[in-house]
Amino acid sequence: LDAIVSTATFHWLPDHDALFRSLAEALRPGGRLEAQCGGAGNIASVIEALERVAPDEAYPYTFATAEETAGRLGAAGFTEIDTWLVEEPTVFPSREDLESFLATVVLWPQLKDRDPADHAAFVARVVDELPAVELDYVRLNMRASRR
Repeated sequence: LDAIVSTATFHWLPDHDALFRSLAEALRPGGRLEAQCGGAGNIASVIEALERVAPDEAYPYTFATAEETAGRLGAAGFTEIDTWLVEEPTVFPSREDLESFLATVVLWPQLKDRDPADHAAFVARVVDELPAVELDYVRLNMRASRR
């Protein structure tokens, strides 16, 4: 491949070392990676709320720092590496919209093993613990070339 572009995906994958090796293998020498995903601090308020609501359930995804990601990209065979974090708080128009988004996108790892009849109440308890009707997104951006 000449280029790989990804938006809001890599944080869902647990092994970034293996991910970046696979991406490097798929690219021709000089090929480009342009990607963005959740980074260190992403949805911190949700993770903290989840720890209060369900203290025995860890949030399973990788929100890496720019420095960790640059190191992983270099180890996987990338050069000309540029990584950076950007805070992007996202306000939802209503509590109901936030609850729907959390149930569908953010909290599905916690919901998949729960009785569907308990989903709405669980999500509502998490939202009750949030400081605002928003998500404190932190985006990790990365640009790199394959050696």
